[in-house]
Amino acid sequence: MTDPTLERWRLLLGEPGGACLGGEQLDARAAARDAAMDWLYGRDEDLRRRGVRRGGMGESTLTTFDWLDDITRLFPKETIERLHRDAVERYEIHDVVTDPAVLARIEPNPALLKAVLRTKHLMNPQVLRLARRIVEQVVRQLMEKLATEVRSAFSGTKMRRPGRMRLARNFDMARTLRANLGRYRPETGKVVIETPFFFSRTRRHLEQWQVILLVDQSGSMVDSVIHSAVTAACLWGLPGVRTHLVAFDTEVVDLTADVDDPVELLMKVQLGGGTDIARAASYGAGLVDQPRRAIVVLISDFYEGGDPHRLVRVVRDLVAQGSKVLGLAALDEQANPAYDRELAQRLADAGAYVGAMTPGELASFVAEHVGR
Repeated sequence: MTDPTLERWRLLLGEPGGACLGGEQLDARAAARDAAMDWLYGRDEDLRRRGVRRGGMGESTLTTFDWLDDITRLFPKETIERLHRDAVERYEIHDVVTDPAVLARIEPNPALLKAVLRTKHLMNPQVLRLARRIVEQVVRQLMEKLATEVRSAFSGTKMRRPGRMRLARNFDMARTLRANLGRYRPETGKVVIETPFFFSRTRRHLEQWQVILLVDQSGSMVDSVIHSAVTAACLWGLPGVRTHLVAFDTEVVDLTADVDDPVELLMKVQLGGGTDIARAASYGAGLVDQPRRAIVVLISDFYEGGDPHRLVRVVRDLVAQGSKVLGLAALDEQANPAYDRELAQRLADAGAYVGAMTPGELASFVAEHVGR
C-alpha cells in the first residue's frame, strides 16, 4: 500500500515527483486526482520551469464542467474551494464563472445546473443573472417531467360503491347478476335484468399529511438537492399534503417559504460544509404536528459529522410515535446511492425505511400513505 504522505507529495509535484513512490504507480483514484490537478496546474509556465508540473503533452479532452464534476468527486471541501479559487483568480479560467458567452452557448442541462450551483458563490452579478436563467430552464424541464409522475401518483383511488350514474363504464356486473339470478331463463341460458346496478366513482377524501424533506446539502449530494427542490415544488399545494423543505450541513436552514419557487430555493442553497444529520432530524421532528400523519424524509449519505447515537434515537422516537421515516441515500433519476452503510443499517433497525428512490417513486410512496 502506498504511503499517504508520499502520495500527497507525488500529487503536489506531478509526474516529475514520481521518485517519491519508489517506482510504484498511483492507484485509479489517485491517478484521477493527478489528472484533475494537471488540467489546472499543468498550464502554469512557472511551475513547468521549476520542474514541478509539466502537464500533458497532448491537448486535454476534459471540459471545464467535467473538471468541476471530477474535483467535487475526488477532493475534500477545503481543497475544492482552493481549486475553484485558483481556477478563477490565478489562472483566469473565465468560463468557470465569469464569461457569459460560454454559458450562453452551452445547452442547459443537469450537468451544467450542478456546475452553476457549485460555483455560484464565485460569480459576478452579470453571470449570476445568466446562470439563474439556466437554472430556471433546467428546473422547468425537470418540473414538467416530475409533475406528470406526481399527478399520476395522486390521481386518486376510485371508490367502488353503489351510485346513480348510469354509464356503461360504471356498470357493476357482479352485483347486478346476484340481484337478478331469480330471473334466470334455462331455455335461453340468460338472466333477465330488471334492476341494474352501477358504481359511484368518487375520489377518496384526503386528510392532511405533513411531508418533511430534510436534505443534506454537502457537495456530494447535489443531485439529491436539485431533485428534492423540484419534488417539494410538485408536492406543494396538493390536496391533503403540507410540504416542508429543510436544508442542512452543520447548520439547519428552513426553506419552506420558497418551496413553491424551486429556482429561488436552489439559488439560496449553499453546497458544501460539514454534516450534522442528528441536528437536522431533531429539527424535523419538531415540525411534526400529528405524528401518525407525518412522513419525514431524510436525504443524506449518512456520513454523520454530529452525534450518530442522537440521530438513531430521534429516528426511533419518530417511528414509535407513529410517523413514517424514510432514509434516502439518493433522490435522483438514477437512484444510485453511495452512503455509510453501517449508520444506514442502524436507522433501518430503528424502524426507518432506508434505500434510494427516484422522485417519482417518492411521490408514489407519499401518495400511497396519504390516500389511505
